[in-house]
Amino acid sequence: MSVHQLTVEQARRIAVHAQLLDRPRPTDLVATVERLTFLQIDPTAAIAPSADLVLWSRLGNSYDPAQLTRALEHDRTLVETVAYIRSPRDVPAVIAEARETDPYPFMAQWLADNDSFRRDILARLEADGPLLSRDIPDTSVVPWPSSGWTNNRNLTKMLEALALRGQVAIAGRKGRQRYFDLPERVYPPGLPTLTLEEAVRHRNERRLAALGIARPTGTVMPGEHSYAADAGEPAEVEGVPGTWRVDPAYLDVPERFEGRTALLSPFDRLVHDRSRAEQLFGFEYILEMYKPAQQRRWGYFALPILHHDRLVGKLDARADRKAGTLVVDAVHEDVPFTKRVRDDVHREIADLAAWLGLTLSGPAAP
Repeated sequence: MSVHQLTVEQARRIAVHAQLLDRPRPTDLVATVERLTFLQIDPTAAIAPSADLVLWSRLGNSYDPAQLTRALEHDRTLVETVAYIRSPRDVPAVIAEARETDPYPFMAQWLADNDSFRRDILARLEADGPLLSRDIPDTSVVPWPSSGWTNNRNLTKMLEALALRGQVAIAGRKGRQRYFDLPERVYPPGLPTLTLEEAVRHRNERRLAALGIARPTGTVMPGEHSYAADAGEPAEVEGVPGTWRVDPAYLDVPERFEGRTALLSPFDRLVHDRSRAEQLFGFEYILEMYKPAQQRRWGYFALPILHHDRLVGKLDARADRKAGTLVVDAVHEDVPFTKRVRDDVHREIADLAAWLGLTLSGPAAP
């Protein structure tokens, strides 16, 4: 198979198109999540929860967060797994990978030691589910072996371990608390059971379709990585060392690309792989919410700014809901904005405020 030769501009356009950030905007929420493969759940809401920001960036001001809740809790056209919202079609592969690969070396032994705990949970859910975790007794035999954030969180760790392995499912939420139930009451019927090989192939293909272009391998961190293994076809990007994999369905995108302006969540998949964002877009970004204020360059929860096929800056803003304002502290220009770029960015900031039901304020408000 020949290796596709791409310019950086072509690679960027493929990446932007794959993430539904070009024109025309998508209009269907479920189809959008299906294309993206997942939405990351993060409790930070300096502006809005990340999952909602990602959907607003695609769907625009027609998006209502209640639509996502309805898809998850009533229609079941989307499902929540541990830390992510997904299409049901991806759940069997996620379960198969979790079943075969433990993130903690002691997990298998801890689950074995607590098998009676597991059976107690399943019996309680079968009789009374769905239940909040606070309504399920902790009958663990061996405590969760951690001295950090998860110390003594036996029930949470067991429920999440069972959810990852497909033995329980997240059925909905009450605020930030999750309801758990048996999977047959949550997931659509007829989902297949996959081998690890089938699951890995499915996940790689879906990952590449969502990203458009990706490295085959790299350093794997906890959570969802951005590597495609042997999915798609090989490619090289001019001026960027190393090999890539490209989804052949998108090879004609650079010729028909029509860009737009978007404000992105820091967890948006276009920028979440910081190395990929720097290699393809020349975009440097660090989420600075964990840094002391005086050490921040761009802000607590700065939103990357996309203009057509370039990442051009960051928006430092925060929602002050008590005052009813979206406070714009700075618009950082990675490259000097032209009048058109500035007008488009300001229009997008105004749309964000309108979607949030807030008025603009602050020293850098448009």
